[in-house]
Amino acid sequence: MQAVKRKKTFVLVVPRFEDILHAYYAGEIIKGASLAASRLKIDILIHITDRSDHRGWLDSSLLDPLYIHGIIFADIDNDLSVVKKTINHRIPCLVLNNMLREPINCIAVDNKKIAVDIVDYLVELGHAKIATIAGDLTTQAGQWRLDGFKEAMEKHDLKIPKDYIVQGDFLRTPARKAAEKLLKLKDRPTAIFAASDVMALEVLDVAKGNALKVPDDLSVIGFDDNPLNKTSSVRLSTVAQPLIEMGRLGVENLHQISLGKARLPVKIVLPTKLIKRQSTKAVQANH
Repeated sequence: MQAVKRKKTFVLVVPRFEDILHAYYAGEIIKGASLAASRLKIDILIHITDRSDHRGWLDSSLLDPLYIHGIIFADIDNDLSVVKKTINHRIPCLVLNNMLREPINCIAVDNKKIAVDIVDYLVELGHAKIATIAGDLTTQAGQWRLDGFKEAMEKHDLKIPKDYIVQGDFLRTPARKAAEKLLKLKDRPTAIFAASDVMALEVLDVAKGNALKVPDDLSVIGFDDNPLNKTSSVRLSTVAQPLIEMGRLGVENLHQISLGKARLPVKIVLPTKLIKRQSTKAVQANH
């Protein structure tokens, strides 16, 4: 009896976090991966997994090369062990949103460099009192955006008061609390870099509640170019990153890897774009 030739099946592993089904990052990655999978006639399984406990799926049929032909990690929360276990099962894999020194296939943007560019831009506008609301530091994106901020401030010989770095974890409620802390400081910042637009929008709202005008009293810049920005009364300066492209390239490159046609390891750094809008302007003389 002739065996039935099955379509290839890839798994897109997405770490679980608050409001995952409405998350801009996850949605764009899934969209790009789905577009490529449809064109290549590949089935995609989307697996939302606990961020710290991988035992459930690592021991399951998801790691059986008879059924699964490749795994894409939407992120790995700096946990390389889960990727190495996949490699040990001889399943082709690729990591998104992380630039890895190890010989592991990955596609990402340079989060550190663009964070440096953001601070450079704010300094060009005359800002010296620049604060940041950091993202989730268990992710490389969150950590590298913070590292880039620190590196750029040091480059410009600008001090960072300990109160000027606060945690927002890429989430609304922590970001709102962080913004309230920053804007209540006696020596409050004249500019805030929030590591995501979701957090930056909270800053805009808190500033409005404190009778501060953006950008006259406070410059705010985010990251993502999230469509949510369209609901904002002030057009948000931000960074665009090609997330759909990242998801698409993830599937396309994994397909080539699974066919033995890719030069390994695959390392792709995608471009970002600093978008200057209404929420940033030159610092006022009285600051």
